[in-house]
Amino acid sequence: MVQVCVNGARGAGDGAVVPLSPGSMAASAAEDVAAGASDIHVHPKSPCGHDTLSPRALAPTLEAIRARVDVPVGVTTGAWAEPDPVARVERVRSWTVLPDHASVNWHEPGAEEVASALLDRGIGVEAGIWSDTDAAARFVASPLGPRVLRVLAEVLDTAADTAEESAHALLFDLGAAHGRPVLLHGMEGGTWPVLRLAGRLGLATRIGLEDTLLLPDGERALSNGQLVAAGLVQYQSGRDRRTS
Repeated sequence: MVQVCVNGARGAGDGAVVPLSPGSMAASAAEDVAAGASDIHVHPKSPCGHDTLSPRALAPTLEAIRARVDVPVGVTTGAWAEPDPVARVERVRSWTVLPDHASVNWHEPGAEEVASALLDRGIGVEAGIWSDTDAAARFVASPLGPRVLRVLAEVLDTAADTAEESAHALLFDLGAAHGRPVLLHGMEGGTWPVLRLAGRLGLATRIGLEDTLLLPDGERALSNGQLVAAGLVQYQSGRDRRTS
């Protein structure tokens, strides 16, 4: 599986290529699925362009995307969008239109409560396990671990020459990951090395403007669709190395 991460916490300062409105996110999603993405991760935005968990932003975003594509759509529950853990749970409970899944960063305060609230509503949980945090240890010990949809192994090392090593360390810390599927991805300079590693290991991965603004050759990406197309080529090259 190759998921597209449409926008992340990026904003207008990252350029007009980053989709911020429901309509632009939906247009991007349509292009991304046509390019080969099979799952969508999106950050709904407030009118001023900031990440939000408000149902007034979530509902139109999900509705716009689902009008254009027929693949699972997930959202963030990152603490930067709602710092108060109690309020974050209440936001989840207030949603009027439900995503197919939502990511929960396991190192954040209130992560298990947020995950429980999502599961109670029938929403799949993507357990975000960031490298260089205690998330892996907390997740391995969590009673909710066997119930999550998948694990997002998120490599924060942005150096192209060390990100792969950091990815191996993170996967080691996760161990069996409660037997759940693992989606491995990197960020910024580490994006492409980690994506190729995911291909070699036969793991799911993701690509999109949340993780990088650049194509493998260092050129600025013109769209998420362009990143997805390049990502599939890079992912396959990793798989080819695995079987050669």
